[in-house]
Amino acid sequence: MRVLVVYAHPVETSFNAALHQAVLAGLRRAGHEVDDLDLYAEDFQPVLSRAERLDYHDTAINQRLIAPYVKRLQAAEAVVFVFPTWSFGTPAILKGFFDRVMIPGVSFALTEDGRAVPRLMNIKRIAAVVTYGRPWWLVRFAVGDLPRWQITRYFRRACAAGARATYHALYDMNRASTAKRQAFRDRVERAMAGFA
Repeated sequence: MRVLVVYAHPVETSFNAALHQAVLAGLRRAGHEVDDLDLYAEDFQPVLSRAERLDYHDTAINQRLIAPYVKRLQAAEAVVFVFPTWSFGTPAILKGFFDRVMIPGVSFALTEDGRAVPRLMNIKRIAAVVTYGRPWWLVRFAVGDLPRWQITRYFRRACAAGARATYHALYDMNRASTAKRQAFRDRVERAMAGFA
């Protein structure tokens, strides 16, 4: 399977970097063809410009500044997102990826009555590997766990309808022991080795 890994963390020595490597190792061990999109390493520009917003609905031209990313997304059969939560949401660079790349003609089409119809039907499988600094109960009940919803609801339903999604989360990482972090990393690698 062709798997696009979308990774969003700026520090190469972080725990998220270790998770990123575990994802890549597991997927490759399973024999998948991996396209590793490291948003920071590739200097992805997350800001949706005025010109892009003006061209947003014009599917004849709205992809011109993001064409390489569109091509990679459309070539994928699966997508794995790897990121931390910051301020209870996705990092700005990943939010910018959604803002700039998940556009009409790419991830959805708009009908004449304004309904969005998913367009990424090439994607059959979605996963996310996510870290949270706070406990799960605080994230879910106090602020609604927006990153989980963004991947398992928005991306899955609005862009890649019918794709199966799994969500691997380490909550309360600020207080997680080295052993707990290592156990999570190992679970992630095993999950990716069985990714299908």
